[in-house]
Amino acid sequence: MAPKKTPIRMCIACREMKPKREMLRVVKSPEGEISLDFKGKAPGRGAYICGSEECVKNCIKRKIFNKVFEADVPKEIYYAIREDLLAK
Repeated sequence: MAPKKTPIRMCIACREMKPKREMLRVVKSPEGEISLDFKGKAPGRGAYICGSEECVKNCIKRKIFNKVFEADVPKEIYYAIREDLLAK
């Protein structure tokens, strides 16, 4: 029996490929609502960010999620990302 493959995703800040479980998914739902997806299964367009402090700061500074989702992402989402990833 072959071992299970680990899903790999790219961090939008550092562009490094890392295991999906080590990253946080932010999703834009079909209705246009942007939220954090802790389970990784919410419907919609997803983007991943790794937990490094440098990536989080870079993401907030450059407003990367605004570019990825082509929408205005509320500041609360960026604050929630910082709180979740840097608290670990």
